[in-house]
Amino acid sequence: MFSDIHGNLPALECFINCTKGKVDQYICLGDVVNYGPWNDECLELVLSLPNIVLLEGNHERLFLGLEPIEHEIPLVQEFYNSSEKYFSRPDMISNLQSYYRMDHFLCTHTIDNKKIYADTDIQVNDDYLIGHTHHQFIINRSGKNIINCGSIGHNRGDSERLNYALFNTVSGNISLHAETYPLGIFIRELESRGYSQRCIDYYIRKQIEPDPENWTGA
Repeated sequence: MFSDIHGNLPALECFINCTKGKVDQYICLGDVVNYGPWNDECLELVLSLPNIVLLEGNHERLFLGLEPIEHEIPLVQEFYNSSEKYFSRPDMISNLQSYYRMDHFLCTHTIDNKKIYADTDIQVNDDYLIGHTHHQFIINRSGKNIINCGSIGHNRGDSERLNYALFNTVSGNISLHAETYPLGIFIRELESRGYSQRCIDYYIRKQIEPDPENWTGA
């Protein structure tokens, strides 16, 4: 399970190299697009994965015009204005399903459109696998597990690190994983495509200064 690639092709390629031959199905919990410039390339690569299930995230809805970008914070709008220029495949994100049942887990981008963190007080009736907030954790609420697999391309704790989860269908265990990827390639691409310095500095700053968990630009 993986989520929140956000147009970051080097991170996505690193994740696939780490898991290739080790899994027989991939489940993407949404937000393949926005922030980074490789929207089409990331979508094409995700959809080429074995037995892929691609779920809809809020940034797919933004790119389809189903949610207003004006409701996002200014920095998200700034990223969107640069990233959306490099998106030409609405056909690949139209009519995506919002959830997928895997064993006893309900896989979805988030729960009731909420931002779920490790300290969030929430009542649930299912075991969940989610993304959205870009923080990796396992918590228990109402006797149910909520597992956030983290972000591939937009880690809020360390921008050089990608996160994902693996589900063992035999044991039923889920393990959380982290790898580093070449962030410099991503930053140089932002520079070459004319992203603002504020957007570029956001990724550079996160190498040293992690985001607070209440950042509202998921």
